[in-house]
Amino acid sequence: MTDAIDSVDTPTPRRNPKPEAKTIGGRELKPSTLMMGHGYDPVLSEGSLKAPIFLTSTFAFENSAAGKRHFEGITGKRPGGAEGLVYSRFNGPNQEILEDRLSIWDGAEDALSFSSGMTAITVMLLAFCAQGDVIVHSGPLYAATEGFVAKVLSKFGVTYVDFPAGASREEIDAVLEKAKAQAADQGGKVAMVYLESPANPTNALVDVEAVQASRDAILDADETPIAIDNTFLGPLWSRPLDHGADIVVYSLTKYVGGHSDLVAGSIAGAKKWMDPVRALRNTMGGIADPNTAWMLMRSLETVELRMERAGRNAEKVCAFLKDHPKVEGIGYLGFISDPSQQDIFDRLYTGAGSTFSLFVKGGEEEAFRFLDNLKIAKLAVSLGGTETLASCPAAMTHLSVPDERKAQLGITPNLVRISIGIEDPDDLIADFAQALDAV
Repeated sequence: MTDAIDSVDTPTPRRNPKPEAKTIGGRELKPSTLMMGHGYDPVLSEGSLKAPIFLTSTFAFENSAAGKRHFEGITGKRPGGAEGLVYSRFNGPNQEILEDRLSIWDGAEDALSFSSGMTAITVMLLAFCAQGDVIVHSGPLYAATEGFVAKVLSKFGVTYVDFPAGASREEIDAVLEKAKAQAADQGGKVAMVYLESPANPTNALVDVEAVQASRDAILDADETPIAIDNTFLGPLWSRPLDHGADIVVYSLTKYVGGHSDLVAGSIAGAKKWMDPVRALRNTMGGIADPNTAWMLMRSLETVELRMERAGRNAEKVCAFLKDHPKVEGIGYLGFISDPSQQDIFDRLYTGAGSTFSLFVKGGEEEAFRFLDNLKIAKLAVSLGGTETLASCPAAMTHLSVPDERKAQLGITPNLVRISIGIEDPDDLIADFAQALDAV
């Protein structure tokens, strides 16, 4: 019996029994270096250089006392979560290695993986919201996110207040004061400030630092986290946790996965914000499966290379499109015309990314003609893959958004969202040129 208790007091390591070096000679190792092996010890898997895919539904406990202790963590009777592997709805080696590596990119204490970006978003919102609560969010959001807040959470007595992505500190203050009063009237709290920056599909930027200052002045920072969808520029060109956000959200399907061959999502932040979401994920499910987690680990090794190449390509392509006679405008972060947006970009971002909005002269008919004549770029939704993709949000991803709301947010029928891939940039320019000739 003493042996069993002793073995629980010193938990069996899950992935790597040795402290991992994150510095060499006083130099802090870069994320791109750590992606090659962080969180994994080949000794634990027969010397396999890469982590195997652990296709199992459950894990054997070293003894009964350990099993009890793991479930004390899972059920919340003891803080900190399970100290070992338990059941694949809760955790698994591939998922835990992935989560360790995701947290490195954003400088987060903890991270959680999910079966899709929307699973990450919905489980997170449900974990923090209760009847009578209010969510404050920027606009536009990805249509499914906005729809979940407005149409699903409303069924459970959760309301929302929103503000445009480029709002000033004074405008944000007014919205948070309104939300605070609304929550008091409803007997709830302001459960979360949820941001998306750059916004989908307009590339409008939110001043995260201003949002944090406003939240800290008006609301309880320990009660109301700031979460931000960082899919468009993260993890390479944007680190929102460094600028005042508490939780960073990703559709890993996009740049992190990067090959248009998987669907997954994640959140990352301080453990105090991750723990309630983990507890709800344990109950609801929605964790990324082992194969998807393994593929994401593979993709993280090249995410910096892919994003840098796509970013250089986008800069060259946008320089061509910017002054084209059949282009009305371009929403590319390398060519910002609004001084306030430029100020946000200069303070909070290190790159312009490779996804932008192109406004074709005309309306839906002209946008469709452009899309239908593309030869290299694929007519498909999503973004951040190795291939170039183009779509018409007003008629596709944001079709469910009311027309009045689309007009308010600048999601016009002639807006084409383009995600540049890693093809030869001159070939892409030739493709866009001939497609515009057909308009």
